[in-house]
Amino acid sequence: MSTFIKYLCVFGMSMLPVVELRGSVPFGVGMDLPLIPVLLVSILGNMVPVPFIILFIRKIFEWMKKKSQKLGAIAQKLEARAAEKGDMLVKYETLGLFILVAIPLPGTGAWTGALVAAMFNLRLKNALPAIFLGVVAAGLIMSIVSWGLFG
Repeated sequence: MSTFIKYLCVFGMSMLPVVELRGSVPFGVGMDLPLIPVLLVSILGNMVPVPFIILFIRKIFEWMKKKSQKLGAIAQKLEARAAEKGDMLVKYETLGLFILVAIPLPGTGAWTGALVAAMFNLRLKNALPAIFLGVVAAGLIMSIVSWGLFG
Protein backbone atom coordinates (compact mmCIF):
# COMPACT_ATOMS: atom_id res chain seq x y z
CA MET A 1 0.00 0.00 0.00
CA SER A 2 1.40 3.39 -0.95
CA THR A 3 2.18 6.02 1.67
CA PHE A 4 -0.43 8.34 0.18
CA ILE A 5 -3.14 5.68 0.54
CA LYS A 6 -2.08 5.07 4.16
CA TYR A 7 -2.42 8.78 4.95
CA LEU A 8 -5.76 8.87 3.12
CA CYS A 9 -6.96 6.00 5.34
CA VAL A 10 -5.79 7.88 8.45
CA PHE A 11 -7.59 11.03 7.23
CA GLY A 12 -10.81 9.13 6.47
CA MET A 13 -10.74 7.25 9.75
CA SER A 14 -10.30 10.47 11.72
CA MET A 15 -13.52 11.85 10.19
CA LEU A 16 -15.64 8.93 11.42
CA PRO A 17 -17.83 9.37 14.48
CA VAL A 18 -16.78 7.34 17.52
CA VAL A 19 -13.39 6.42 15.96
CA GLU A 20 -12.17 9.96 15.25
CA LEU A 21 -8.51 10.64 15.97
CA ARG A 22 -8.58 8.29 18.97
CA GLY A 23 -8.47 5.51 16.42
CA SER A 24 -6.67 7.15 13.51
CA VAL A 25 -3.49 8.10 15.40
CA PRO A 26 -2.71 4.57 16.67
CA PHE A 27 -3.82 3.18 13.30
CA GLY A 28 -1.41 5.43 11.38
CA VAL A 29 1.48 4.84 13.75
CA GLY A 30 0.74 1.11 13.62
CA MET A 31 1.10 1.31 9.83
CA ASP A 32 4.67 2.60 10.35
CA LEU A 33 3.87 6.19 9.41
CA PRO A 34 5.75 8.94 11.28
CA LEU A 35 3.90 10.20 14.35
CA ILE A 36 3.90 13.96 13.66
CA PRO A 37 2.43 13.76 10.13
CA VAL A 38 -0.13 11.19 11.36
CA LEU A 39 -1.13 13.57 14.15
CA LEU A 40 -1.50 16.52 11.77
CA VAL A 41 -3.53 14.53 9.22
CA SER A 42 -5.71 13.15 12.03
CA ILE A 43 -6.39 16.60 13.48
CA LEU A 44 -7.29 17.96 10.05
CA GLY A 45 -9.57 15.02 9.27
CA ASN A 46 -11.23 15.15 12.69
CA MET A 47 -12.05 18.84 12.22
CA VAL A 48 -13.58 18.53 8.72
CA PRO A 49 -17.11 17.51 9.85
CA VAL A 50 -17.26 19.88 12.85
CA PRO A 51 -18.53 23.10 11.20
CA PHE A 52 -21.10 21.13 9.18
CA ILE A 53 -22.41 19.44 12.32
CA ILE A 54 -22.66 22.74 14.20
CA LEU A 55 -24.40 24.50 11.31
CA PHE A 56 -26.74 21.79 10.02
CA ILE A 57 -27.43 19.07 12.60
CA ARG A 58 -30.52 20.71 14.07
CA LYS A 59 -32.10 21.01 10.61
CA ILE A 60 -31.17 17.39 9.89
CA PHE A 61 -32.79 16.29 13.17
CA GLU A 62 -35.96 18.23 12.30
CA TRP A 63 -36.08 16.51 8.91
CA MET A 64 -35.51 13.10 10.53
CA LYS A 65 -38.41 13.66 12.93
CA LYS A 66 -40.74 14.58 10.06
CA LYS A 67 -39.57 11.76 7.80
CA SER A 68 -40.29 8.73 10.01
CA GLN A 69 -40.76 7.54 13.56
CA LYS A 70 -37.55 5.48 13.48
CA LEU A 71 -35.45 8.38 12.27
CA GLY A 72 -37.20 10.65 14.75
CA ALA A 73 -36.33 8.26 17.58
CA ILE A 74 -32.67 8.32 16.53
CA ALA A 75 -32.68 12.12 16.43
CA GLN A 76 -34.30 12.30 19.87
CA LYS A 77 -31.75 9.87 21.28
CA LEU A 78 -28.87 11.97 19.95
CA GLU A 79 -30.45 15.16 21.26
CA ALA A 80 -30.83 13.57 24.70
CA ARG A 81 -27.21 12.47 24.62
CA ALA A 82 -26.13 16.02 23.75
CA ALA A 83 -28.24 17.43 26.58
CA GLU A 84 -26.66 14.94 28.97
CA LYS A 85 -23.16 15.96 27.91
CA GLY A 86 -24.13 19.62 27.94
CA ASP A 87 -23.91 19.98 31.72
CA MET A 88 -20.21 20.67 31.40
CA LEU A 89 -20.88 23.24 28.68
CA VAL A 90 -23.47 25.05 30.78
CA LYS A 91 -21.21 25.11 33.82
CA TYR A 92 -17.86 25.96 32.19
CA GLU A 93 -18.94 27.33 28.78
CA THR A 94 -16.24 27.00 26.10
CA LEU A 95 -13.75 25.55 28.61
CA GLY A 96 -16.28 22.78 29.22
CA LEU A 97 -16.53 22.18 25.48
CA PHE A 98 -12.74 21.99 25.26
CA ILE A 99 -12.62 19.44 28.10
CA LEU A 100 -15.43 17.38 26.57
CA VAL A 101 -13.51 17.12 23.29
CA ALA A 102 -10.02 16.75 24.80
CA ILE A 103 -10.72 13.65 26.88
CA PRO A 104 -10.11 10.74 24.48
CA LEU A 105 -12.78 8.40 25.84
CA PRO A 106 -15.89 6.88 24.24
CA GLY A 107 -18.72 9.39 24.11
CA THR A 108 -16.41 12.38 23.84
CA GLY A 109 -14.61 13.98 20.91
CA ALA A 110 -15.18 16.46 18.12
CA TRP A 111 -18.46 14.93 16.90
CA THR A 112 -19.96 14.99 20.39
CA GLY A 113 -18.57 18.46 21.06
CA ALA A 114 -20.05 19.78 17.82
CA LEU A 115 -23.40 18.14 18.57
CA VAL A 116 -23.47 19.66 22.06
CA ALA A 117 -22.46 23.08 20.70
CA ALA A 118 -25.27 22.91 18.13
CA MET A 119 -27.88 21.81 20.66
CA PHE A 120 -26.92 24.63 23.02
CA ASN A 121 -26.87 27.23 20.22
CA LEU A 122 -23.18 28.00 20.67
CA ARG A 123 -21.98 30.22 17.85
CA LEU A 124 -19.53 28.72 15.39
CA LYS A 125 -16.92 31.40 16.14
CA ASN A 126 -16.97 30.39 19.83
CA ALA A 127 -17.34 26.63 19.43
CA LEU A 128 -14.80 26.02 16.67
CA PRO A 129 -11.68 27.21 18.57
CA ALA A 130 -12.66 25.25 21.70
CA ILE A 131 -13.29 22.10 19.67
CA PHE A 132 -10.06 22.56 17.69
CA LEU A 133 -7.98 22.95 20.85
CA GLY A 134 -9.74 19.93 22.34
CA VAL A 135 -8.93 17.89 19.24
CA VAL A 136 -5.28 18.97 19.45
CA ALA A 137 -5.14 18.01 23.14
CA ALA A 138 -6.77 14.62 22.46
CA GLY A 139 -4.34 14.14 19.57
CA LEU A 140 -1.37 14.82 21.83
CA ILE A 141 -2.69 12.36 24.42
CA MET A 142 -3.22 9.71 21.74
CA SER A 143 0.24 10.43 20.32
CA ILE A 144 1.83 9.77 23.69
CA VAL A 145 -0.16 6.55 24.04
CA SER A 146 0.67 5.47 20.47
CA TRP A 147 4.34 6.32 20.90
CA GLY A 148 4.40 4.20 24.04
CA LEU A 149 2.70 1.29 22.27
CA PHE A 150 4.59 1.37 19.00
CA GLY A 151 7.75 3.35 19.85
